[in-house]
Amino acid sequence: MVTQVRRHPLAEQAADLLLARIRAGEWPLGHKLPGETTLAAQLGVGRSTLREAVRILAGKGVLASRQGAGVFVTALDIPEDWDIVLRRATIAAVLEARIAIEAEAAALAAGRRTPADLRAIRRALSVRATEGRTIADLVDADTAFHRAVIVAAHNDILTQLFDTFLPRSRAAMIDMLQLRPMPAPDEDHAAHERLAEAIAARDPAAAATHSRAHLHTIKEAFA
Repeated sequence: MVTQVRRHPLAEQAADLLLARIRAGEWPLGHKLPGETTLAAQLGVGRSTLREAVRILAGKGVLASRQGAGVFVTALDIPEDWDIVLRRATIAAVLEARIAIEAEAAALAAGRRTPADLRAIRRALSVRATEGRTIADLVDADTAFHRAVIVAAHNDILTQLFDTFLPRSRAAMIDMLQLRPMPAPDEDHAAHERLAEAIAARDPAAAATHSRAHLHTIKEAFA
Protein backbone atom coordinates (compact mmCIF):
# COMPACT_ATOMS: atom_id res chain seq x y z
CA MET A 1 0.00 0.00 0.00
CA VAL A 2 1.26 3.47 -0.93
CA THR A 3 1.34 5.60 2.22
CA GLN A 4 3.03 8.71 0.84
CA VAL A 5 2.38 11.03 -2.10
CA ARG A 6 4.85 10.34 -4.88
CA ARG A 7 7.05 13.34 -5.51
CA HIS A 8 8.37 12.38 -8.92
CA PRO A 9 5.48 13.81 -10.98
CA LEU A 10 5.85 17.15 -9.16
CA ALA A 11 9.61 17.10 -9.74
CA GLU A 12 9.02 16.37 -13.42
CA GLN A 13 6.65 19.33 -13.62
CA ALA A 14 9.28 21.52 -11.97
CA ALA A 15 11.86 20.23 -14.44
CA ASP A 16 9.53 21.10 -17.33
CA LEU A 17 9.12 24.63 -15.97
CA LEU A 18 12.87 25.07 -15.61
CA LEU A 19 13.43 23.77 -19.14
CA ALA A 20 10.77 26.16 -20.52
CA ARG A 21 12.55 29.11 -18.89
CA ILE A 22 15.91 27.97 -20.27
CA ARG A 23 14.43 27.58 -23.77
CA ALA A 24 12.94 31.08 -23.45
CA GLY A 25 16.44 32.48 -22.85
CA GLU A 26 16.03 33.46 -19.22
CA TRP A 27 19.33 31.72 -18.39
CA PRO A 28 21.90 31.64 -21.21
CA LEU A 29 24.36 28.82 -21.79
CA GLY A 30 26.88 28.70 -18.95
CA HIS A 31 24.71 30.90 -16.71
CA LYS A 32 24.30 30.07 -13.03
CA LEU A 33 20.74 29.47 -11.83
CA PRO A 34 19.40 31.37 -8.80
CA GLY A 35 20.02 29.83 -5.39
CA GLU A 36 18.04 26.80 -4.30
CA THR A 37 15.79 28.68 -1.87
CA THR A 38 14.97 31.43 -4.37
CA LEU A 39 14.31 29.05 -7.24
CA ALA A 40 12.16 26.70 -5.15
CA ALA A 41 10.02 29.67 -4.09
CA GLN A 42 9.68 30.86 -7.69
CA LEU A 43 8.46 27.43 -8.76
CA GLY A 44 6.25 26.95 -5.74
CA VAL A 45 7.89 23.68 -4.70
CA GLY A 46 9.98 22.43 -1.83
CA ARG A 47 13.76 22.30 -1.96
CA SER A 48 13.82 18.50 -2.19
CA THR A 49 11.50 18.65 -5.21
CA LEU A 50 13.72 21.29 -6.80
CA ARG A 51 16.80 19.12 -6.25
CA GLU A 52 15.03 16.21 -7.96
CA ALA A 53 14.07 18.49 -10.88
CA VAL A 54 17.69 19.58 -11.22
CA ARG A 55 18.79 15.93 -11.18
CA ILE A 56 16.30 15.16 -13.97
CA LEU A 57 17.67 17.93 -16.17
CA ALA A 58 21.26 17.09 -15.25
CA GLY A 59 20.62 13.54 -16.42
CA LYS A 60 19.50 14.95 -19.77
CA GLY A 61 22.57 17.16 -20.08
CA VAL A 62 20.80 20.50 -19.59
CA LEU A 63 22.10 21.37 -16.11
CA ALA A 64 25.22 20.59 -14.13
CA SER A 65 25.71 20.92 -10.36
CA ARG A 66 29.17 22.07 -9.33
CA GLN A 67 30.13 21.46 -5.72
CA GLY A 68 30.24 24.72 -3.85
CA ALA A 69 29.51 26.79 -6.95
CA GLY A 70 25.87 26.12 -7.81
CA VAL A 71 23.84 24.86 -10.76
CA PHE A 72 24.78 25.91 -14.30
CA VAL A 73 23.11 25.69 -17.71
CA THR A 74 25.08 23.29 -19.93
CA ALA A 75 22.60 22.97 -22.82
CA LEU A 76 19.67 25.04 -24.07
CA ASP A 77 17.40 22.10 -24.83
CA ILE A 78 17.18 18.34 -24.58
CA PRO A 79 18.70 16.89 -27.74
CA GLU A 80 16.43 14.72 -29.85
CA ASP A 81 17.24 11.06 -30.31
CA TRP A 82 19.67 10.71 -33.25
CA ASP A 83 17.64 7.96 -34.88
CA ILE A 84 14.57 10.17 -34.99
CA VAL A 85 16.53 13.12 -36.37
CA LEU A 86 18.11 11.03 -39.12
CA ARG A 87 14.88 9.30 -40.12
CA ARG A 88 13.29 12.71 -40.58
CA ALA A 89 16.29 14.28 -42.36
CA THR A 90 16.35 14.78 -46.11
CA ILE A 91 19.11 13.10 -48.09
CA ALA A 92 20.42 16.60 -48.91
CA ALA A 93 20.86 17.30 -45.20
CA VAL A 94 22.60 13.95 -44.70
CA LEU A 95 24.96 14.62 -47.62
CA GLU A 96 25.76 18.10 -46.32
CA ALA A 97 26.70 16.58 -42.96
CA ARG A 98 28.78 13.92 -44.71
CA ILE A 99 30.63 16.63 -46.65
CA ALA A 100 31.52 18.39 -43.40
CA ILE A 101 32.71 15.15 -41.78
CA GLU A 102 34.38 13.43 -44.71
CA ALA A 103 36.27 16.37 -46.20
CA GLU A 104 38.01 16.97 -42.86
CA ALA A 105 38.52 13.25 -42.35
CA ALA A 106 40.12 12.94 -45.79
CA ALA A 107 42.56 15.73 -44.98
CA LEU A 108 43.44 14.08 -41.67
CA ALA A 109 43.79 10.69 -43.37
CA ALA A 110 46.31 12.15 -45.84
CA GLY A 111 48.48 13.20 -42.94
CA ARG A 112 47.95 10.23 -40.62
CA ARG A 113 47.38 7.17 -42.78
CA THR A 114 49.55 4.15 -42.14
CA PRO A 115 50.62 1.60 -44.76
CA ALA A 116 47.86 -0.68 -43.43
CA ASP A 117 45.30 2.13 -43.82
CA LEU A 118 46.38 2.72 -47.40
CA ARG A 119 46.09 -0.99 -48.19
CA ALA A 120 42.56 -1.00 -46.75
CA ILE A 121 41.60 2.04 -48.84
CA ARG A 122 42.98 0.54 -52.03
CA ARG A 123 41.39 -2.83 -51.31
CA ALA A 124 38.00 -1.15 -50.79
CA LEU A 125 38.54 0.83 -54.00
CA SER A 126 39.22 -2.38 -55.90
CA VAL A 127 36.11 -4.08 -54.52
CA ARG A 128 34.09 -1.00 -55.39
CA ALA A 129 35.09 -1.38 -59.05
CA THR A 130 33.68 -4.92 -59.30
CA GLU A 131 30.79 -5.13 -61.72
CA GLY A 132 27.66 -7.25 -61.90
CA ARG A 133 26.38 -6.89 -58.35
CA THR A 134 23.11 -5.73 -56.86
CA ILE A 135 22.48 -2.08 -56.06
CA ALA A 136 22.75 -2.86 -52.35
CA ASP A 137 26.14 -4.50 -52.93
CA LEU A 138 27.35 -1.47 -54.85
CA VAL A 139 26.22 0.90 -52.10
CA ASP A 140 27.87 -1.25 -49.44
CA ALA A 141 31.14 -1.39 -51.41
CA ASP A 142 31.07 2.39 -51.82
CA THR A 143 30.37 2.83 -48.12
CA ALA A 144 33.27 0.54 -47.22
CA PHE A 145 35.63 2.75 -49.22
CA HIS A 146 34.43 5.95 -47.55
CA ARG A 147 34.64 4.33 -44.14
CA ALA A 148 38.20 3.18 -44.82
CA VAL A 149 39.11 6.81 -45.47
CA ILE A 150 37.42 7.89 -42.24
CA VAL A 151 39.22 5.18 -40.24
CA ALA A 152 42.54 6.34 -41.71
CA ALA A 153 41.97 9.73 -40.05
CA HIS A 154 42.45 8.00 -36.68
CA ASN A 155 39.74 10.04 -34.97
CA ASP A 156 37.19 7.87 -33.15
CA ILE A 157 34.62 10.68 -33.02
CA LEU A 158 34.63 11.13 -36.79
CA THR A 159 34.30 7.38 -37.27
CA GLN A 160 31.33 7.18 -34.90
CA LEU A 161 29.67 10.18 -36.55
CA PHE A 162 30.04 8.50 -39.95
CA ASP A 163 28.63 5.25 -38.57
CA THR A 164 25.66 7.15 -37.16
CA PHE A 165 24.73 8.32 -40.66
CA LEU A 166 25.13 4.89 -42.26
CA PRO A 167 21.60 3.45 -41.96
CA ARG A 168 19.92 6.62 -43.29
CA SER A 169 22.52 7.22 -45.99
CA ARG A 170 22.52 3.58 -47.15
CA ALA A 171 18.73 3.39 -47.44
CA ALA A 172 18.57 6.69 -49.33
CA MET A 173 21.32 5.72 -51.78
CA ILE A 174 19.68 2.37 -52.52
CA ASP A 175 16.31 4.05 -53.09
CA MET A 176 17.82 6.67 -55.39
CA LEU A 177 19.83 4.19 -57.47
CA GLN A 178 16.75 2.02 -57.91
CA LEU A 179 14.98 5.02 -59.44
CA ARG A 180 17.88 6.07 -61.67
CA PRO A 181 21.42 4.83 -62.16
CA MET A 182 24.50 6.73 -61.03
CA PRO A 183 25.30 9.38 -63.67
CA ALA A 184 28.72 8.89 -65.31
CA PRO A 185 29.75 5.85 -63.23
CA ASP A 186 33.27 5.82 -64.72
CA GLU A 187 33.85 9.42 -63.65
CA ASP A 188 32.36 8.64 -60.26
CA HIS A 189 34.89 5.86 -59.74
CA ALA A 190 37.69 8.07 -61.03
CA ALA A 191 36.75 10.59 -58.33
CA HIS A 192 37.30 7.90 -55.72
CA GLU A 193 40.66 7.01 -57.31
CA ARG A 194 41.74 10.65 -57.12
CA LEU A 195 40.82 10.75 -53.43
CA ALA A 196 42.76 7.56 -52.73
CA GLU A 197 45.84 8.87 -54.56
CA ALA A 198 45.74 12.19 -52.69
CA ILE A 199 45.75 10.26 -49.42
CA ALA A 200 48.58 8.06 -50.70
CA ALA A 201 50.54 11.20 -51.66
CA ARG A 202 49.98 12.68 -48.18
CA ASP A 203 48.32 15.76 -49.67
CA PRO A 204 45.65 16.95 -47.18
CA ALA A 205 44.42 19.88 -49.30
CA ALA A 206 43.90 17.71 -52.39
CA ALA A 207 42.26 14.94 -50.35
CA ALA A 208 39.77 17.37 -48.81
CA THR A 209 39.06 18.94 -52.21
CA HIS A 210 38.42 15.58 -53.91
CA SER A 211 36.21 14.36 -51.07
CA ARG A 212 34.15 17.55 -51.05
CA ALA A 213 33.82 17.68 -54.84
CA HIS A 214 32.67 14.07 -55.07
CA LEU A 215 29.97 14.42 -52.41
CA HIS A 216 28.78 17.73 -53.89
CA THR A 217 28.36 15.93 -57.23
CA ILE A 218 26.25 13.23 -55.55
CA LYS A 219 24.15 15.86 -53.82
CA GLU A 220 23.51 17.76 -57.04
CA ALA A 221 22.65 14.58 -58.93
CA PHE A 222 20.22 13.09 -56.44
CA ALA A 223 19.17 15.52 -53.71
